[in-house]
Amino acid sequence: MGEPLWTEEDRGWALALAEIEADTCPDCGRPWSEATDPKAEFAYKPTLIICHACAASAKAVRAHQDGKGTTDGLHVHLDHRG
Repeated sequence: MGEPLWTEEDRGWALALAEIEADTCPDCGRPWSEATDPKAEFAYKPTLIICHACAASAKAVRAHQDGKGTTDGLHVHLDHRG
């Protein structure tokens, strides 16, 4: 039969990761138990930043849409100019 693909330790790590991911906000990455606590309402100070790679991508998509192009199946590939 050969060696198992997953050892008991592998399964333990995978289950632990699944548990952490289930308790994590997909947007900010904070634990739900922390981020949804009513006492935390004013506990965070947001800082806005611009990802220039995402901005370039969004501008290209908007220009494509403005030219009546479809976004069905559209993917954006970014090359770094530097």
